[in-house]
Amino acid sequence: MSNTISINVPILARVEGEGALELHIQDNAITKLQLKIYEPPRLFEKFLEGRSYSDVLDLVARICGICPVAYQMSATQAIEHCFGIQPSPWVREMRRLFYCGEWLESHSMHIHFLALPDFLGFKSAPEMAKSYPEEVRRGIRLQAFGNDLIKLFGGRSVHPVGACVGGFYKAPNHSAINTLLENAKARVEDCEALIHWLAKLSFPDNSHDFTCVSLYHPTEYPFNEGRLVSDHGLNISIDEFDAYFKEHQVPYSTALHCLLQNKPYLVGPLARVNNCFGHLPPPIHLLLQELKINFPSHNMYHSMMARAVEIYFCVLESIRIMEQYELPKEAHPEIKARAGIGFGCTEAPRGTLWQHVQLDAQGQVKAARIVPPTSQNQARIEQDLRISLAQYGLNRDEESLRAYSEMIIRNYDPCISCSTHFLTIKVNRE
Repeated sequence: MSNTISINVPILARVEGEGALELHIQDNAITKLQLKIYEPPRLFEKFLEGRSYSDVLDLVARICGICPVAYQMSATQAIEHCFGIQPSPWVREMRRLFYCGEWLESHSMHIHFLALPDFLGFKSAPEMAKSYPEEVRRGIRLQAFGNDLIKLFGGRSVHPVGACVGGFYKAPNHSAINTLLENAKARVEDCEALIHWLAKLSFPDNSHDFTCVSLYHPTEYPFNEGRLVSDHGLNISIDEFDAYFKEHQVPYSTALHCLLQNKPYLVGPLARVNNCFGHLPPPIHLLLQELKINFPSHNMYHSMMARAVEIYFCVLESIRIMEQYELPKEAHPEIKARAGIGFGCTEAPRGTLWQHVQLDAQGQVKAARIVPPTSQNQARIEQDLRISLAQYGLNRDEESLRAYSEMIIRNYDPCISCSTHFLTIKVNRE
């Protein structure tokens, strides 16, 4: 066998975007591991400069077709911070409902179309559906319900246009709410069945020591509000982000890496469930207790269960909000622009999404900065690959190493398009 072996995969399937992984192995040890993001930067921050605050939400929604709500909610939070606007209780609740839709469609898609085929040994979701037809249909039902919630406020489920600074352009009527409320109640059984199914699967113990970062709210599971916390003692306001988190350019990637006090960290569903487990509703606690599923967990294979838990949470939360729904006096207030600096931070399906905006007196954007979750997870993915591949066995054949590496990366649900963009793999053995 040749001492040097190269494997090239032009595009990694079942992730958003394109990139490469270069892996060097010498004397059965990893000497070089680089997750390369080679797609040109998308420059959305520069697109915003000179535009009116009223254009920002529609523009940032185009950053990601899966997470447009997250970009809109972080942006409107930053702009409202500039203008001194406090969202009304109605707007605050409706934003939670809006966000429920995005988590539902994103998590359902990832579990059933991206991650589970890996874990169950199928090449694609259609192939998996031949063996698990009802399970895949159930996933599609949950995803469709999420899309309907986004469309309720956004006018459409992809790149929604219904959100505005201060609230929404239009409040849904009771008829539309009641229709979706009945749909939500019908999805409770699907959520419980999904968790029961995942609980029966045999996930290996791939536990690492890593730091979990998320928003934390004192009384509720976080979507739009809270302080930035970690399970290693971090507890800061969102405007202190730059004092603790530093972005830097690595020479092999067009995407920035972000570190917490010079160390990798995890954002996303597993980090949120670990940090905010106590704020999940009682039915979820009871079900997990019955199935002997324990959180917090530092086994990255439990990310899928964390997504299923958040799917169940979103269905229960949507029921709670819609059962109490009342038409507001106004769906959004009158906006008075003023100069200022604002910060926004919300929880996208994939993790914490931080934004910073500077506006002039007319409400035009002077500067903007966006730190998406995938760029924050990139260093953690590389760290995971180093540990997990060593545990898996570096003496395995190249095809096995490639497939295992892809599975690890897909487990993070990276949206490389958001951070800038994913997987050619090259393995050199010396």
